[in-house]
Order: sequence, then C-alpha cells, then structure tokens
Amino acid sequence: MKKAGSLAWARESNVLTNTFWCVLIAILPAIAIWTILNYPWPKLCLNVVSNGRLYDSTAKSVLNAQQANPVGEIVGRMGVIGRFLNLALFSWVSQASSADPQDSFEFDCVALPYRLNDTHAPNTTISLSQYVPGGTVIDLSSVVNSTCLGPNATPVTQKVSFDTCRVAAYTKTSERSGIHYGLWMPRSWSGRFMSHGNARLSGCIDYESLAYSTSAEFAAISANGGHNGTSGGALFHNSDVVADFVWRSVHTGVVIGKAITKTFYGKPHSKSYYLGCSTAGRQGFKSIQDFPEDFDGVVVGAPALAFNNLTSWSGHFYQITGPPGSPTFIPALTWIGPIRRDILKHCDALDGVRDGIIEDPSACHYDPKDLACNGATLAAGITCLSKEQIPTVRAVFAPLSQIDGSLIYPGLSIDVDYSPVFDGTPSPTMVDWFRFVIFQNVSWDPTTLSLADMAFASQLNPSNVETWSGDLNAFFKRGSKVIHYHGLSDPVISSENSKRYYEHVRSTMGLTYAAQDEFYRYFPISGTGHCEGGRGAWAIGQSQKAVASSKAQANVLSAIIRWVEQGNVFLQ
Repeated sequence: MKKAGSLAWARESNVLTNTFWCVLIAILPAIAIWTILNYPWPKLCLNVVSNGRLYDSTAKSVLNAQQANPVGEIVGRMGVIGRFLNLALFSWVSQASSADPQDSFEFDCVALPYRLNDTHAPNTTISLSQYVPGGTVIDLSSVVNSTCLGPNATPVTQKVSFDTCRVAAYTKTSERSGIHYGLWMPRSWSGRFMSHGNARLSGCIDYESLAYSTSAEFAAISANGGHNGTSGGALFHNSDVVADFVWRSVHTGVVIGKAITKTFYGKPHSKSYYLGCSTAGRQGFKSIQDFPEDFDGVVVGAPALAFNNLTSWSGHFYQITGPPGSPTFIPALTWIGPIRRDILKHCDALDGVRDGIIEDPSACHYDPKDLACNGATLAAGITCLSKEQIPTVRAVFAPLSQIDGSLIYPGLSIDVDYSPVFDGTPSPTMVDWFRFVIFQNVSWDPTTLSLADMAFASQLNPSNVETWSGDLNAFFKRGSKVIHYHGLSDPVISSENSKRYYEHVRSTMGLTYAAQDEFYRYFPISGTGHCEGGRGAWAIGQSQKAVASSKAQANVLSAIIRWVEQGNVFLQ
C-alpha cells in the first residue's frame, strides 16, 4: 500500500508540474499580447527590464519595474527565468527596432548598459544611459558638485543641440579611487572620438565641451579627474587620487570611452582627438608624452606645464603684493588705470600700430619709474606709486628664480592689465596643492611659502605632474599632430612657458623648426587672455562660445581635423 500510495503521489505531482508549465507557456504569449496592446512597442523597447528594474526614457530616470510595467513585476520576480526572458525580450526588440533607425538609436541608447560587460569596460558601471532629444536643456544642478557650478565654471543648465545618447559611468581605479565620466554620443556621428580635460585642481566634468563636440558630430567624453568638486582635498593622503588627477583620468576615460562608443555604434572610431586648455592643456600633453597612441590629433591651449613650478610661481605673488592695505599692495584700479596706460605708452607702438595690444610682450622692457610719486603728483592728487609699490610692479613681471639663479618659472606677460594673482590673497590652487599633496599638512601656512618649499615640490613631483618631457618621438612617429596655442595676455599662466616648452621639444628631439612643424605647431596669440577672452582675436573655435567660423583657417578644431585627415599643412 505504501508503494502504491507513493506511486500515485508521484503521478499526481507530475500532472501538476506538467499542468503548471503548460499554463505558463500558454499565459506568456497572452501577457506579451496584452502588454503590446497596452504599451506601444517603441516604449516597451525603451523599458528594458533587469532584476526588477528598468530604464524609462520618458521619465528620464531609473524606475522600479513593479511601479512602471506589469511585465516588469512578473519578470522581476522570476529570478533566473526572468533573466532569460529579459534577454529574449531584449533580442526580440533589438531585431524589431532595427527596422526603424530613428527608434533604434533611442532604444540602443537606453539598452546600452545591458550590452556591456567587463570585457568591453572593465571595472566600470553605467549609472545612466539616457536618450536626449535635440533642443533639450539639461538641468545639471542635481548631478554636479555645487562648487563646480558658476558663471566661470560649469553652467547650471546645458542645452543639447542634437539628438544625443547621454551616458554617465564610473570606473574603479583602485580600492580607494575611481573616475566618473560623462560620455555623449550623437545620433549623427562622424566616426570621430573626442576627449576633454579639467581646470585647475577641479573634479568637474566639462559639460560645455561635451555639448560643443557632439554638435560637431564627435562622440565625446569628459571625466572628473578622479574626484568631485573644485577643492583638492580629495588628494590628501591618497596617491591614487593624485594619479587619477595627473594622468589616469584622461587615459582611462579614453580607453573606456572608445570601448563604449564601439559597442554603441557597432563599429570603432575612425580618428581620435583631444581638445583642452589650462590644466586640460597639461593633460593633453601628458597624453602625448605617456600615451601617444591615444590620439591622432591634439589641440592644447595655455597648458599648465611645469606644474609644480607653475604652482609655486602662482603662490609667490602674495609675497610680492602683500595683503590689501599693506605698503606694497596695489589696488586693482591702479593696475588697470595708470599702470596699464604707462605700459602702453612705452610699448604699444613697438609693433608699429597703437591699438591697445602689445604684439610681442617679450620685446617690452618696462620700468614703472615714471609713475613714482613726487611733490607735484601728490599736490595735484594724481595717482602715483609709492617707493614700496614701484618694486611690486617690477617683481610681478619678472621671472621667478632660485637663489643660484636657476629659473623656476618665466615672468607674467607685460600685456596683462590685471591678474587674480594681484588681489593680495594666496593662490587657492597653490594652497591646496601644497597642503594636501606636497606637505600633506592641512595646517600649512601658505604665507610662509619659500624657495626651499618650491625646490621640494619640484623634486617630489607627485605622479610626474610636471609634464615636461621633451621626447615626443612616439607621438611623432605614429603620424599624430598637435596644435598648441597660448594667449600673450594670459593673466594666469605665463605664455613664455609655452614658448619655452616648444623650444625644449625641438632641442630634445634634435629637430629643425621645419621638421618640428611637421607634427607640432605653436601659435602665440596677441591680445588673448587665459584660454579665451581679451582684446585680440581670441575666438578660434577652442570652445562652444569661441566659434567665429567653422573654416579651418579660423577654427582650431576644424584645423586639426583637416591636418590629421587630409595632411594639409596650411596653418599660418
């Protein structure tokens, strides 16, 4: 009886099991048909379900599948079977969407995270893959560190001119460091890839440059330098974050960005480019020096080369000017008024034209002695310089040297009418770099900066941030090109340092000027400030707000493309 009962139970169990599977097989098509009828298939394609969660492009956020789609609720509760069904659904909608390229781009964007794995992008997590229709204005206030936002930094909103796939990703670079990226891929893609860098010590993704590059049909990436916000505090006692800032952020972004771009478009990029200024300019040259295979064409402006010495130079102005109210301090109105007028009086006509621009600042040997106060000027109430202020003017335009006379950093351009280094406070970049990286002492007093401190920073050279190698042979031999520009009225980084580096490369590689110009062109631009702005012809296509023309003769981005892809050496 026991055996017979067991056999009967087994038969009953088999019947129940078979019935369950039959019902399930019968129900699934019904569920699919009901869903298609109630959810138009384009939207279904965009609601890609995984582990009970989905990307909803309509809401432009990650939603819980149980709240957004009944299919998501069912699949999300079915474990391994649900994953299998999800993959089957993904495969079906992928084939279905290929019939309409317009819908395919949108679907491919939102589905991108499900097509990537560690082979494509190791140690990388996609946190957002969002289709952004052309004309959309993105609010960045909730996704960008508040210190990155401002009139002279990242705008609070960013307009996206053309249909774009906006990706946010994170790559772990060590157990205590990682890099956040913004990768934008336009519907209309030229096959070109673009990378951008950062500013100062900041960890701010350059959204303006992403918008600019995608409007020019590049797939473009920008990273946060390995930390969030404008402070260098994240570099404190963390050599991995320092390495991210110095080189790893851009290089890793290029490697990961190219892999994601290939996965998204289904083919690799044709050419790879870089565009950046200031710290981003240094990052560009760092790529040329250490990772020459990353780019076919590089555009760098006002690069922060000789970084440790540049930082020391930025900090030494406080010792010259003193704080506001001290005998050596000169107010801003005096710099832009009497001092500027006197400089132009002596040097503006050196180029044959009085136009308010000193064409070659190095040819101007200015002495402010004519502005010294005397009885007549004091009696007449004319603004003049005291005996303590005269040395201040001379010192701010002079090179910075060590006790033995060796150069630390070249002098500020005489064509600068005012600079933030004149404001009587220690340079914020210098303060952060020395406190958090060089001395690793948050209590270090920046007013005590000495020549010995500067020498120590130069010798320490964390992660080789100096970026001063003159050997660009690997970049040169692969046929890559670099355009280097610097405004001769730059109030932040000495334009003489760019000229010095150009000569350093030539002498290191043993090249003639003609041979060097085959792959490396340097353009000093009179009247231009730091990266852009000024009294000169500064709008050369280096940024979204600096496009005067799209022609290669007047647009540095068009110029590097033409030089790399057509070999036309037409640059003047």
